[in-house]
Amino acid sequence: MNPAYVSGISEAPLLWRTIGDALRVTADAFPTRDALIVRHQNKRMSWRELHAAADLLAAGLLELGLEVGDRVGIWSPNRFEWVVTQFATARAGLILVNVNPAYRLAELEYALNKVGCKALVMAERLKTSDYLATLRTLAPELAESAAGALHSARLPTLRHVITLGETEHPGCHRYANLAAKSSEAARRHLAAIGPTLQPDDPINIQFTSGTTGSPKGATLSHFNILNNGLFTARAQNLTEHDRLCIPVPLYHCFGMVMGVLGCTAFGATMVFPDEAFEPRSVLEAVAEEGCTALYGVPTMFIAELDHPDFASFDLSSLRTGVMAGAPCPVEVMKRVQRDMHMPEVTICYGMTETSPVSLQSAVDDPLDKRVSTVGRIHPHVEVKLIDTEGRVVARGETGELCTRGYCVMRGYWDDPERSREAIDEAGWMHTGDLAAMDEEGYVNIVGRLKDMIIRGGENIYPREIEEYLYRLDGIQDVAVFGVPDPKYGEQVAAWIRLDPGAQLDEDSVLAFCREQIAHYKVPRYLRFVEDFPMTVTGKLQKYLMRAAMIEELGIAEQRTA
Repeated sequence: MNPAYVSGISEAPLLWRTIGDALRVTADAFPTRDALIVRHQNKRMSWRELHAAADLLAAGLLELGLEVGDRVGIWSPNRFEWVVTQFATARAGLILVNVNPAYRLAELEYALNKVGCKALVMAERLKTSDYLATLRTLAPELAESAAGALHSARLPTLRHVITLGETEHPGCHRYANLAAKSSEAARRHLAAIGPTLQPDDPINIQFTSGTTGSPKGATLSHFNILNNGLFTARAQNLTEHDRLCIPVPLYHCFGMVMGVLGCTAFGATMVFPDEAFEPRSVLEAVAEEGCTALYGVPTMFIAELDHPDFASFDLSSLRTGVMAGAPCPVEVMKRVQRDMHMPEVTICYGMTETSPVSLQSAVDDPLDKRVSTVGRIHPHVEVKLIDTEGRVVARGETGELCTRGYCVMRGYWDDPERSREAIDEAGWMHTGDLAAMDEEGYVNIVGRLKDMIIRGGENIYPREIEEYLYRLDGIQDVAVFGVPDPKYGEQVAAWIRLDPGAQLDEDSVLAFCREQIAHYKVPRYLRFVEDFPMTVTGKLQKYLMRAAMIEELGIAEQRTA
């Protein structure tokens, strides 16, 4: 048997370096080159300016009395202050806690208390979300507090609230004031801290968006995320001459690791088109800034390709980029390569707990491999596929994907039990994803362990049915999932979003399926919808679709032993 196991070999070594040191090295190498362009704020910074801004803010945070290891939350859409804060906290040895911009009251309370945030950097609002109003609901004591002296019954560890924007708010520090000045003592303290920091120190906590249970705080080190950004960018051949458009959120690994730290590794320019994803602003940013690379999840690329003014934008500067975060439809991948001038676009696979990337396609992989797999193993990483008894399966067979190596998180913050469930005694991170590996080591993700549909004893992988449906003209996006059935255990359901003006109906879709796939894979239930429920990062929330279908059909969940 040829086992489904691979290990990544590379002539490029892992970097034993902190994030603060990495920024300094890049600033020294490319002081005047563009580092950060944030178009919606009209903000441009060179690498030298970004390095100086991070040091000023780091000293300002220390002056508040924050100490190495303290947790600092950041609750904000994409802004230049987010990037500066990312580097400043790392420089001062503070642990940055990424708070999802979509979080509401209960979620914010849980996140801040779970990790014991002592400070919170926050935007005033995002679109219709009033962040300050939410925080004041949780901590009404803020209105009567001096800045830095918050004592809240519901947020007992939080002392400092740092607001982005021009307005002074009771009980809050203004970011601009904090970043503009610091004492000589704070700057000396910062200089003394630098040599004491170690690459293995925890530096970032990201909450995983689980579909059940409370979110888990994946704890990542300098070493984890700095090296993952390096090798993700290296696979795209990024250099200081590249300009990367980053419409994905900074709170997620896609933005802050693959984007920010990937650019930092090679001195490439970060271009942020907007505070949150808007297809037109992405197209404008690429055309006007001459971007050579573009990141996004499949739904973002679909929205850009289908924008009514798509043809009016000159995207010829594009060369490469990453499509990741969710399964990448083959037909969409082909359109991106052809219509967006991205012949070297890569697909990445990973998860927050693995910093995030463990597999990536290469810019020169054959077309069929780049549109049908998530590539091969990343340098210095191992992957194996196992059966339900934990044994490695043969290549070509389906098994759960497990990852081991420098990229695996330190664990879930203050949650040893769930950490042990995720990472076994041999150091393997169990992803919960089902995959198959071919003889050359290319991996294809076929679904989630929890997403797999079992109909009458047949194992059905939604991904396979989705790929068939994407071939039908008129279908823009599709999600396949299982719903309970008293006779078969489960039945296949599909939600479909059509291209504008498409005239498909249920009969034509089902007729297409019957010609393409086995009868038991043909959807029993079809619904045409305007939108899918999604996370902020663009991942489809199939559990919500399943719940909606169960309610609509009036069926009961099947209980299993």
